[in-house]
Amino acid sequence: MKATDVLIQCLENEGVEYIFGIVGKETLDLVESISRSEQIQFVPVRHEQGAAFMANVYGKLANKTGVCTATLGPGATNLLTGIASALLDHSPLLAITGQAGFERQHKQSHQLIDVIKMMEPATKWASQIKDPKTIPEMIRKSFRIANTERPGPVLIELPENLAVEDVPPRVLPVIPIPTRIPDDRSIQTSADVIKQSTKPFVIVGDGVIRDTASKELLDFVEKLGAPVTHSFMAKGILPKHHPQNFYTFGFGENDFVLSGIEEADLLIVIGFDFIEKLPKDWNRAKVPVLHINAIPAEMDEYYPVQAELVGILKITLQTLNTLDLPSKHWLPSGNLKNRIEQSHHIFQDEKDTAHLPLTTEHILQVIEKLSSDKTIIISDVGAHKISIARTYQPKQPGGLVISNGFASMGIAIPGAIGAKLALPNNPVICISGDGGALMTFSEIETATRLGLSLIIIVLNNHVLELERQMMNKKFYKSFGVKFGNPDFALLAESFGVKGVRPQTLEEFEVLLKQELESQTGIVLFDIPLQQTT
Repeated sequence: MKATDVLIQCLENEGVEYIFGIVGKETLDLVESISRSEQIQFVPVRHEQGAAFMANVYGKLANKTGVCTATLGPGATNLLTGIASALLDHSPLLAITGQAGFERQHKQSHQLIDVIKMMEPATKWASQIKDPKTIPEMIRKSFRIANTERPGPVLIELPENLAVEDVPPRVLPVIPIPTRIPDDRSIQTSADVIKQSTKPFVIVGDGVIRDTASKELLDFVEKLGAPVTHSFMAKGILPKHHPQNFYTFGFGENDFVLSGIEEADLLIVIGFDFIEKLPKDWNRAKVPVLHINAIPAEMDEYYPVQAELVGILKITLQTLNTLDLPSKHWLPSGNLKNRIEQSHHIFQDEKDTAHLPLTTEHILQVIEKLSSDKTIIISDVGAHKISIARTYQPKQPGGLVISNGFASMGIAIPGAIGAKLALPNNPVICISGDGGALMTFSEIETATRLGLSLIIIVLNNHVLELERQMMNKKFYKSFGVKFGNPDFALLAESFGVKGVRPQTLEEFEVLLKQELESQTGIVLFDIPLQQTT
């Protein structure tokens, strides 16, 4: 068999269903091998960055490793942003890139750059295949590394001359990653730390969702009785109406929950990653920390670890839940929970929308009201991401995908494609600003070609709103943040997609309800927001 046939057999052995990418001269044999697979579908995209974003979100939601491919040179460099996003958002991803044959790697040559060296800072592991007989080992190693906590991207480079070499067919058995659990001494020390505290505050991160430990987390916090806050990427971890839910933290301004954290005498930090917010921004008082995570704590002056439990969160929390831990019920002063709810517009979704203005917050309240337990929201990056983190409350853990690690604009539309392929029976709503939408708008053609049903919402105000706000705060004026836009609804129709432009919140609610009920094809909402000065 030729080397690329063996490579595809190895990917089939790993359970791969989709490979996103663009074919190039150096990957012709790879794509031809995919074409003969009965298990793997090749998804041609319009830009390699879109391919990596699709693989990123697919991997996060499907609980599988997303796979993308590109040729050498500009194909590989176009993958880089999406790969870096997978690294900091902790999504398992395998990128396979082509490369020039060995006969021209020693000299300057057309489109030849050192892709491995370029990708090393953005991956958990990057390596070139030098002997095609090692393909089974390298693919198995790639999947193992990609899925080990914290999950992330790996890259395999296949030189063109090796792609057609004859190698014997072989796959390696898929062996589960060993589980790690805290030792008895660490469990007892942590239990003592909890017992000695009087005002513990629980901080939850995305690791709990990755480890499917949401039920165990809920059992733990209900037994403890302490207030709970979560990061952007952990939204949905507690039900909206839960009395211990103090909602989201990690904002640059008006982060009201920080006053409650400062009252605490112990922070129980579970599955949180510093990539979302450094401790100096939320633990200014240097409150002692009980670190519970799949990996050891990072050293940080503002993260004073008093005890730590390192291991699979599901098992760790199950163990804690068997202990006789006392209830630590307390409430931060100043009616904090109510202040957060009012500031973040959390319970205003029950109001009649007929006379409310068409604002981002009101749009989110309508989406929340109409969404089901299965609805997946994909947020792009921009001012609306902050609004979503404050206001929108998903009904299930993982029901909201926010890139809060690398936080790259343009992720929403291709990410929605990855989400729909991962969870084909779930309604998927993509929310983007006009800036992010135009970065990857071409992937709407990919979604149409695949026959997907998606709802795309473009919040249109002709400005990079978050940057405008930051510049006005720093310089009392803004520059370089405004631009012109096409007619998004008409542009969508040119792709064969239904485009609508509601002028009122009431009209938006009626149209969105219709589309959620029908779930046929793609509809794009071009929502005009009031332009800022």
